[in-house]
Amino acid sequence: MKFPIGVMVESFRTDFSTALGLAESLGAAGIQMYASRGEYTPEKLTASARHELLDMVRSHGLEFSAICGDFGHGFGKKKLNAELIEKSKRVMDLAKDLGTDIVTTHIGVVPSDPSHERYKVMQEACRELAEYADSLGGHFAIETGPETAETLKGFLDGLGSKGVAVNFDPANFVMVTGDDPVKGVYTLRDYIVHTHAKDGVKLLDVDPEIIYGVIEDAIQEGRAFEEVPLGEGSVDFPGWLAALEDVGYRGFLTIEREVGADPTADIRLAADFLRKLM
Repeated sequence: MKFPIGVMVESFRTDFSTALGLAESLGAAGIQMYASRGEYTPEKLTASARHELLDMVRSHGLEFSAICGDFGHGFGKKKLNAELIEKSKRVMDLAKDLGTDIVTTHIGVVPSDPSHERYKVMQEACRELAEYADSLGGHFAIETGPETAETLKGFLDGLGSKGVAVNFDPANFVMVTGDDPVKGVYTLRDYIVHTHAKDGVKLLDVDPEIIYGVIEDAIQEGRAFEEVPLGEGSVDFPGWLAALEDVGYRGFLTIEREVGADPTADIRLAADFLRKLM
């Protein structure tokens, strides 16, 4: 069992060039970056700038594992979707220019009831994105967590395409829905194209629609979950990695660390933790 290790560059909480050096020093093979905000959005990168950015990444012996195209809204509001879809397509174009076929994002919370109006709105948006991804030979990958694996699989099956796929984050499952990440790998096996290596614990049972802001006026009392360094939370990493191996996944384990006082130390710990398991 051996998977390439990647790092979300924003997790280092430093400038891009320094983050590349840190990723190289940790022995990472790839990086993921946000292209929906900051200095590397599609509208800010000319063709020559894209070539320069890719050359800079490759000069550190790295490649892009994926690009993050999360605009923070999801696709549950029909009136916002036309603009969000166009922005997402431009991120997919950028990803191809940077040598990766994968753009990851959150699409919102998929309702468990397929007859729900928001379910239909989200599927309509994702069908258009799937068609565009198929035309590029790429994937628009939904990050797991807001709904169970079974609900997400049903949603994806209804698209009739692998253009919209899965970015599998095991921590989001255990922190939000309490779903089993190991079982989730088998459920979503046909769609997994990228992963986030992250760990966490669930502290309270809270409606995912509150956590992810779908119910905008709800007041959440107390922390619903806590993200923790790899190996210190509820994710069964040996079982998760074995399941990924079993279903034939061969992509990146991209370390994401969204909190913590010393992110570089936590990322180094995560990389060492994963290598020991592999």
